[in-house]
Amino acid sequence: MSYPIWFNSLIEKRAAIQHSDLSNIPVPDEPTREAAVLVLFSEATFGGDVIIIERASHLKAHPGQPAFPGGRVEEGDSSLAQTALREAKEEIGIDPQTIDVIGELPQLWIPPSNFKVTPVIGWWRAPHPITQIDANEVAKVHQIPIADLVNPANRTKVRNSRGWVGSGFFVADMLVWGFTGGLLSQLLDIAGWSEPWDETRIVDLPATEWSADVTN
Repeated sequence: MSYPIWFNSLIEKRAAIQHSDLSNIPVPDEPTREAAVLVLFSEATFGGDVIIIERASHLKAHPGQPAFPGGRVEEGDSSLAQTALREAKEEIGIDPQTIDVIGELPQLWIPPSNFKVTPVIGWWRAPHPITQIDANEVAKVHQIPIADLVNPANRTKVRNSRGWVGSGFFVADMLVWGFTGGLLSQLLDIAGWSEPWDETRIVDLPATEWSADVTN
C-alpha cells in the first residue's frame, strides 16, 4: 500500500516514538482500566484530515469534550488495535475493513479518569459516509483538515483553574484540548507538519471543564 508523502513522514517516525515524546505524565505500574483510541488520517480534497468526535454532554467522563473515537478494552478484543477499530465502528459507523492499521503508540495515562490509553494510528484508505451511530456517546463527528490544525492562527495553549497548561486548537467551532489536543500537537511536531506559532498565547478553560484529561 502506498501512502501520500505527507503521511509517510509520520509512518517513518512512528516506531521510534517514545512515551516521553508524547507526555510527561508517567504511566502507573499498578493495574487500572485500559482503553484504545483511533487516530485516523485520510486524504482529503485539499491535503489530509483526521477524525475528531465531540462526546455527548451527559456523559460522566469528559462530557462534551473533543476526542478520538475509542473506548475501553472489552473481553474478546484480540488487540488494542482491534479495540480502537471496534469502538470506531460502534460510535461513528466506520467499516474496519476500510482502515489500514499503521501501528500503536506508547500507552498514556489520563489521571482524572484513571485510564491507560493506547493511541492507534490508522489510515482510512476507502472513506465512506460516517455519522454518530451511538448518539448516547457521540454528539458530533468532524473530519478536521491538517491544514487547519497547523494554521498558526488556530493554535493556542489552554490553562485550567488549577494552573495546568496544555496544547489546544480552535477548529470546527470548538476548542480541542486535553488528551486530544496534546496528542495532536505532539504528532504534528513529530511528523514535521507544524508551522511556527505564538506559543505564548493562552486561553483559560471554563471552570466547568477543568477536570478533563491532560497528557502534557
